[in-house]
Amino acid sequence: MNSTIVISIMIGLIILLLLIGAPVKPMRFIASSSVKIGIGILLLFFFNVFGGAIGLHIPINLFTVIISGFLGVFGVSSLAAIQIFLV
Repeated sequence: MNSTIVISIMIGLIILLLLIGAPVKPMRFIASSSVKIGIGILLLFFFNVFGGAIGLHIPINLFTVIISGFLGVFGVSSLAAIQIFLV
């Protein structure tokens, strides 16, 4: 597809959402999920910074970010336990 067609479709969808209004429940779910994923990224980053001193490293990928984002500190600790005992 031509890039102008894709951009015009996206602009049309944005205008349509502004006129009709976005459904509240799915938008709230998307917003809370993106915040949790952001928190998961930060938790893994700080764990890797401080865990690097003792030789622990958890790779930051989609699976580990989702686990640490939705489970929080318990998710990071379970990922660290998996890293220590299984890998």
